[in-house]
Amino acid sequence: MAGKITLTIIKPGAVSKGLTGTILNRICEEGFRIAALQMTQLTRSEAERFYEVHRGKPFYEGLVEFMTSGPIVVAILEKEDAVEAYRALIGATDPEKAEEGTIRKLYAQSVRENAVHGSDSDESADREAIFFFSMSERF
Repeated sequence: MAGKITLTIIKPGAVSKGLTGTILNRICEEGFRIAALQMTQLTRSEAERFYEVHRGKPFYEGLVEFMTSGPIVVAILEKEDAVEAYRALIGATDPEKAEEGTIRKLYAQSVRENAVHGSDSDESADREAIFFFSMSERF
């Protein structure tokens, strides 16, 4: 059975361009409910832990550097089949390959600066939600 939550991160590039409200509005228009929301800035250590699954890959260092370059907005989103539905909404990691109308097609600058993160599985969504939010911060 598919899960009911996913995690999104509006990345530093999109936050600095003032796209937070636009992206959150689009998410809500697509029927997601925001169960938790915060603005924060990752330390290097936090970014390394969050992206641990990518350690050793060629893009890892650049990703950590980018994700610590400015504030981010993190949210737990709820909807039936949340991970699949959100990944369809955000589109492919590479904005050049993303479908028209998806968040990454509309707002991403590049593969690395792709505007938003979305959990890639129900297990990742649960782990990522725990990383950012205690149970008392979820509504």
